[in-house]
Amino acid sequence: MERVKKELLRKHAMEIRQHPKSLKQKELQIRKQFRETCKTQTKQYKRYKAQILQTTPKEQQKEVIKQLKEEKHRKLTLLGEQYEQSIADMFQSQSYKLDESQVIECQRTNEMLEYELEELTAYQNKNKKQAQEQRDRERRELENRVAQRRSVLESKMEAELQQFNQERAERLRMKHEKHVKELEAFDEESIALGFSALAITEGSRETYPDEEGSLSGSMISLAHSNSSTSFPAGSL
Repeated sequence: MERVKKELLRKHAMEIRQHPKSLKQKELQIRKQFRETCKTQTKQYKRYKAQILQTTPKEQQKEVIKQLKEEKHRKLTLLGEQYEQSIADMFQSQSYKLDESQVIECQRTNEMLEYELEELTAYQNKNKKQAQEQRDRERRELENRVAQRRSVLESKMEAELQQFNQERAERLRMKHEKHVKELEAFDEESIALGFSALAITEGSRETYPDEEGSLSGSMISLAHSNSSTSFPAGSL
């Protein structure tokens, strides 16, 4: 927009610089026409003077010639003033036309620039709206993908946690079964060796009647130690 305005100003400045040249040419044409008119008037004056002198007595001719010269000078002066006024009017008219044409051209240029600016603004707003819609759509798609991925990961983590708990429960169950079997094996070995847990318990009660709680604790400790110590058959 600024570039167009600068170019228009340069154009108008060039027209203003060139304008005096064109006006000068028109002025020369008017002055040339004035000189030709003066020549014509002079010829007519000479013919008219000759005709008048032919019918004028000799003693009056001097006065008549003087009057004719004055009339000629008055007419030529009036004619010159008319031509000078024509030149002045021409300068004023041409300057006004130049200014008016430049003003009209400026108005049209400004209107064109305003229209182009409105079109450009509308185009930019349209592109901006489309870009924003594209960004919103991409953000929603990304959020959906993240939500789906998170749901998959959470499901996977839950499944893995459930599997871990199941495996842990299974290990505990197997360990418990192992301990039970070890206790049963210990009891069987003790019986085979002539020991009875019930007899041991009864004997301990008779010997230490006040230490029932201690005996119970000893039996528990004995059962617990069996998990790490065993007596193989035929060792005695």
